Amino acid sequence: MDLSERIARRRDTVDGTDLIVDPLAFDPTSHVAEPVDRGPLLERLLDDLAPVFADELPPSVAVIGPFGVGKSAVVTALFDTLDATVGRQRTAIGTSTRSQVGGETRFVYVDARGTDSAFKFYRALLNSLTDDPVPERGVGTDTLRSRLAARLDGDRRAVVAVDHVDEPGTLSIDDLEDHLAPVRDAVVPWVVARDAPMDWAGRTTAVEPYRSHALVDVITDRASRGLAGNALDHGAARSIAEWADGNAHDALAALCCAATRAEADGADGIRDEDVAFAFDAVPRDGIHLARVFALPENRKRVLEELIALEDPEPTIADAAAAVAANSDLAEGTVTRFLYELAEDGVLRRVSDDGRTSHLEVPFPACALRRLRATR
Repeated sequence: MDLSERIARRRDTVDGTDLIVDPLAFDPTSHVAEPVDRGPLLERLLDDLAPVFADELPPSVAVIGPFGVGKSAVVTALFDTLDATVGRQRTAIGTSTRSQVGGETRFVYVDARGTDSAFKFYRALLNSLTDDPVPERGVGTDTLRSRLAARLDGDRRAVVAVDHVDEPGTLSIDDLEDHLAPVRDAVVPWVVARDAPMDWAGRTTAVEPYRSHALVDVITDRASRGLAGNALDHGAARSIAEWADGNAHDALAALCCAATRAEADGADGIRDEDVAFAFDAVPRDGIHLARVFALPENRKRVLEELIALEDPEPTIADAAAAVAANSDLAEGTVTRFLYELAEDGVLRRVSDDGRTSHLEVPFPACALRRLRATR
């Protein structure tokens, strides 16, 4: 948070009584422009990209690491900054002066969670590479592929970081290679995933979990953006960091849940009981909230109704009946959605007796409720 942001925050909250100033500040799916305590990692990634500064294409890189270590945060920040300071700047210089400044190299980030088809993938690339609007419908995949090839013709190139490859419901590495085949000479793919793809021939850069002191810095930085002054003391931040064990997603989800509970009780700060509640509310072996937010709206509404039920582990039949009663969806449709969500790992089916299966929610429901109400 820079000085102007700090002053604006104090000005906006001086007369306020809310504990939570900006819930999106501790949204685990959002990223800040300057990742906290990731300087050495950024330097390693810049080493991988060093050929770009000599007007050459860099090697392909797989940025890998466990869930919650901040791979997406670092790569998005790096590529956004590089595209603004190197890619677009060089394009502007070449356009305005017509001087020989070398080729144009752009830096593009694509989230595979929202681009599970060739059409969506090409559209995402074109939206980043051109200022002209790219239609969502009315054109075919071949047309977008041709536009992309034309955009990357000559000395125009791109380094494309594709996040969440090979997850359920996203692009596979084979899909990615097929989609990029027509422009492969002009594009260097970077893959962001938990593990390197099979038979990966490029470089691999591993991202380690946050150390406890670094995760404390992440938590306090987000709290300074989203909470009223002094609402989170250092002891609470340290407790959350130690519990999260290097996982920034779980730490921020716990912060969100603790702050939401404290505010609902009218407290002026996060208390020990709020932190304890958050630890129980955030599944330790859960899934990323970004997977939930990437779902179609009707699936997200079903999940919202599901987590509002009194029974925390209903059967699919009971859940479908209750959700359908509170929505405009037919019970059969809800049943199908629940089975599909369980198949994709967004929900879990568990059985105590080998016959009747119950649903478990593997994501922090309290954080989903609060963030969905704010988005």
